[in-house]
Amino acid sequence: MKLIKYLLFSLIFIHLISCSSSKNFSKTQKQFIGNTSLKPMRLFLITNKQDSVLLRKKSAYIRPNPKNKTLQLFAKRLITTVKDSASLGVGIAAPQVGILKNIIAVQRLDKDNEPFEIYLNPVIKYYSTQKRSCLEGCLSIPNRRAITLDRSFEIKIEYDKLDGTHHTEKITDFVSVIFQHEIDHLNGILFIDHLLKESN
Repeated sequence: MKLIKYLLFSLIFIHLISCSSSKNFSKTQKQFIGNTSLKPMRLFLITNKQDSVLLRKKSAYIRPNPKNKTLQLFAKRLITTVKDSASLGVGIAAPQVGILKNIIAVQRLDKDNEPFEIYLNPVIKYYSTQKRSCLEGCLSIPNRRAITLDRSFEIKIEYDKLDGTHHTEKITDFVSVIFQHEIDHLNGILFIDHLLKESN
């Protein structure tokens, strides 16, 4: 009986948070994001059963609208969260803070001043056959780091920006790994899944 109640609660929770049929944020998601606060958001962790269920779900398309105040606020909060001293990562995806939308923030270590940038609806269109081994960790997986061997050295991505423009870009080396890691999150994939593949 407890298991049935837990599963039912989890399904309702995911439905309320995701509402993936909408191209914008649902009312529940807007409440989750808030109105004006720029505080870091709570990280969803695989060590929490309810969080873990959400982290394994696919995210939905978000309409790139520069006039969408909720989207602009969420982008700022996402960057605040990844830069927070409690988490301190080089990338983060919207599902990691409970929002199932195709939004990621990546620190562009390949650019001057290494800025964090927001990418909407990113899709990898090309993976190089050349691989890059990398020591990876994840804000949603506490106290776990491991070397992945199957990340492509170069990728080609398409994405939308907050200003509504659409872009195509080639990314190489460690930054390409960050993008691959964060885009995986949008598909419910965690870096530990790559370790399982490599061990087979």
